[in-house]
Amino acid sequence: MAKLQLLNQADAPVVFELAHCDNGMQVAFATLNVPKALNALNLDMIRLLAPQLDAWAQDEQVALVVIKGEGEKAFCAGGDVVSLYNAMAANDGNNYIETFFSEEYRLDYQIHTYEKPILLWGNGIIMGGGLGLMAGASHRVVTEAARIAMPEITIGLYPDVGGSYFLNKMPQGVGLFLGLTGASINAADALFVGLADHFIDAEKYGELVAGLLGMEWGKTMSLNHDMLGEMLTELNSASMQPPKSEIQDNINQITDVNNCHDLQAQVDYILSIPSDGNKWLSRAQQSLRQGSPLSAVLVSEQLKLGKGRSLKECFMFELGMSVQAGKAGEFQEGVRALLIDKDGSPDWQFKSVGDVPGDTISAFTASRWNDDAHPLANM
Repeated sequence: MAKLQLLNQADAPVVFELAHCDNGMQVAFATLNVPKALNALNLDMIRLLAPQLDAWAQDEQVALVVIKGEGEKAFCAGGDVVSLYNAMAANDGNNYIETFFSEEYRLDYQIHTYEKPILLWGNGIIMGGGLGLMAGASHRVVTEAARIAMPEITIGLYPDVGGSYFLNKMPQGVGLFLGLTGASINAADALFVGLADHFIDAEKYGELVAGLLGMEWGKTMSLNHDMLGEMLTELNSASMQPPKSEIQDNINQITDVNNCHDLQAQVDYILSIPSDGNKWLSRAQQSLRQGSPLSAVLVSEQLKLGKGRSLKECFMFELGMSVQAGKAGEFQEGVRALLIDKDGSPDWQFKSVGDVPGDTISAFTASRWNDDAHPLANM
């Protein structure tokens, strides 16, 4: 680590560093640096990351980028929804909501489409907006401490940050189940559903960095991708086995959700699965039972409408849904109950998924902009 060169202030919300390899090539590091807030992603962090990633993409000496979180508790525990709540409570005309989600989704798309390798070190809590950063990285590492979730149903939102795209690519029924329950998954689950590529013991991070600095990186991106993959595979092989996959243990029940004829039947089915002391399943059922019925309908609709869409189309579609979420009130109430007043008693607008009117959903799914006027049209 002695070769690291600090590029900005050490107390910045994202710290940027360069490591100089023996052959003159460089490894770039971006560290989310708000550990007291579990590195929750705010607008300042987004506005630091996006241009720095651009600069590193243009710098021929930079072989790859490492993105990680400061501290042992979390990579990133989600987006900064408290700032979004404050904007909604201030009735700012949705300006901040649109700005935040537009810039967040641009950053996520930038990572998905980055040509150079991006190694994401997924240690600790990875939720919501943190998963948005992780999902698009070319080399996604999880440790034994990884705890991953898209728990938006508990705050009256829906799994955004590309969830319409990556939840649809999971094994049959799994994306819907995770979206409806907000279930927390571990490293083995992440590997199974395609959200991670390698499992490495958390204590091997120093060995990982040493290995990165000792590699003979070149200027051919495809070779650098392959070299990084081989190195991570070796560290994976030298690591202990990840904890058992809860999803694989319950895959038959999860898959059967697709046999239900409508959303109400799917919800009823999930809640009826015997938990028999299965704490993971029981917690998932409890989140669905207590979560927002409107969010449950939004999860179902986003997965239906996301099928067959490109990644860019999914982000454009989700921006419209997220802007509407800033107007509809459910998201504001969910954040209030969980993070502002912390009373744990949200007053949801609807008591069941069957109570949610069609025109309420169409306000979320209707196109808000002409294609060429869409804020993400030029991604």
